Amino acid sequence: MYTREIQEPRLSPVEKGTPLAGTWVTPFAEVDLLSIHRPYAIPLFRSVRDSRIKEWETFVIQDDNFLLVALLANIKLYRWAQVILYDKQTGERLRYRKIIPGTGWRLPRSLANASVESHSLGFFFRIHDWLDADKVRLDLDIEARGKRPAFTAHALFDVDRKAITPMTVSLLFSERRSMYAFKVLCPVRGDLVFGGRRIGFDPKTTTGFFGDFKGYYPSRMQHVWCTGMGFDAEHRRFGFSIAKSQTKETFLNNENAFWIDGRLTPLPPIKITEAGDEKPEWIIQDMEGMVDLVFTPQEDITSGFRFFIARTDYNTPLGFYNGTLVGAGGETIRVRNVWGVGENLYLRV
Repeated sequence: MYTREIQEPRLSPVEKGTPLAGTWVTPFAEVDLLSIHRPYAIPLFRSVRDSRIKEWETFVIQDDNFLLVALLANIKLYRWAQVILYDKQTGERLRYRKIIPGTGWRLPRSLANASVESHSLGFFFRIHDWLDADKVRLDLDIEARGKRPAFTAHALFDVDRKAITPMTVSLLFSERRSMYAFKVLCPVRGDLVFGGRRIGFDPKTTTGFFGDFKGYYPSRMQHVWCTGMGFDAEHRRFGFSIAKSQTKETFLNNENAFWIDGRLTPLPPIKITEAGDEKPEWIIQDMEGMVDLVFTPQEDITSGFRFFIARTDYNTPLGFYNGTLVGAGGETIRVRNVWGVGENLYLRV
């Protein structure tokens, strides 16, 4: 069975100007990829190096009835916010997107106690990363536009690190360029207000995934990501976050993770294959017998836009997963119609 070294806590994924590679179960005190010495073969001004670092935070929240996906990204040429709410019972969806040209706010370097706000016309998005208190808070307030109703959401992620093990990774694209990710799966409480309705999130039945990402991603970035969450037959909370990216040495370290009852299992590298025609299923497997999943999209959500030299093709299907996952203790978890998200991103910038 696949195993991975869990390293001793570090303050930063960069030491003496060199990016580290590894996996941890504690967050870094600070993530400053600009402290990497000479990430490119030729010396570049700090502002140019900064423009190459992409960063975003992702939230996925769901209970029996609703699936909420929220993204706040700083691509440096532009900033990007997207919110999707899907009613699993009726198939109805709400989608809000905001593209803000130019630089401005940036995501925090620390998750200990920091916040970021994106406040543009009719679109308010605030994140408070508060891991010192084992909390992450998401606040959304979006005005009505056209046929879309006004939308408000408040969600509090309970990242109790006595009961829940997060995963932190630093992965290399090249000797001097790296990416970082922090991921956790946990209960969520909160509420939604839209279209005259108020929906409460009960932490006993609501699960959330939170991810924080920063990296010197390639100028032609290709990234496929899958996440799903639910409860097994014994009503244990479980979920996974797995990705196929362009990092090196993915067997030693990668960003693939599986949680059950708060316990973390680092997963091996995986292969994702799209099979079928009109609504292709995603076949997700590894070589170690720990991941064998099929993702069946139910709702395709596609974005594509151009901004000067930049191009973004972003496909975010919502659907359900079936198959099996194997935990660190060798226990096989059967995944049966578990809702989640797929992500297929091509970014040229």
